Amino acid sequence: MKEITILSGKGGTGKTSVTAALASLANGAVLCDSDVDAADLHLILKPDILETHPFRGFWIARIDLSACTGCGICADYCRFDAIHPDGSGTYEINSFKCEGCRLCDRVCPVQAILSERSANSAWYISQTRFGWMVHAAMGPGEENSGKLVTQCRKKAKELAEEHHAAYLLNDGPPGIGCPAIAAVTGSDAALIVAEPSTSSLHDAERMVQLIDGFSIPAFALINKADIHQEMTGRLEAFFGEKDIPVLGLLPFDRTVVEAMVVGRSITEHSLDSEISSVLQNAWEKLTRQLDH
Repeated sequence: MKEITILSGKGGTGKTSVTAALASLANGAVLCDSDVDAADLHLILKPDILETHPFRGFWIARIDLSACTGCGICADYCRFDAIHPDGSGTYEINSFKCEGCRLCDRVCPVQAILSERSANSAWYISQTRFGWMVHAAMGPGEENSGKLVTQCRKKAKELAEEHHAAYLLNDGPPGIGCPAIAAVTGSDAALIVAEPSTSSLHDAERMVQLIDGFSIPAFALINKADIHQEMTGRLEAFFGEKDIPVLGLLPFDRTVVEAMVVGRSITEHSLDSEISSVLQNAWEKLTRQLDH
């Protein structure tokens, strides 16, 4: 089984649309949506959720006012200035400043401070028309997205091995932060989706640095390549300097939006279109390289 992680240096390059298209071409690949902060692959694939699992996030501290003696030791030890007197002789915790380090509940002499993990996120095992899918929904403002990505990838790999899937398509998050690192670590290949813009080129440069740090083979697709020929040339030159094969130049095509509106990948919606042909060729090139 080969795991292919689809990445982009910035949001909005078409990464999820490419993932959905490749899913329709991969013939039984297991799918994983690792963009847990803003998951949207399910909007196209419309999965049937079979299992729901809670995800425990960061620690949340609270003070039991009936037990608090107002000694202020917790406030003295808090390095995030999150604990203050509430005016009634006891203390309160500002949840926006609290970092969940749990020092306060350790130093409280009367055990009046309790900590528990946030349970505002979940991950799912689902079936789609293309096969198994693991995805997640992270609550607003929640932390530990990298751990949630790792959990989703772990289960997706188990499913791929159990069902003898040849490929695992991992729709990664944009950028180079903790979720992206968690998504690409240990992958067999990284597919960078870029667009012809100055910001996309800059962020692609950072993405390549990240991938190089893990010694993972990288490939590239340039989306909407015909809207700025000069910038597309600069992207091709950059990837060429880094020995990263450009698998295809995807033209701008309004039918991609039409396909998204009806919940289909572009390769399902318009198989005979130019963009679908480029994607088919790109998938064949990628699999030949990985299976070589």
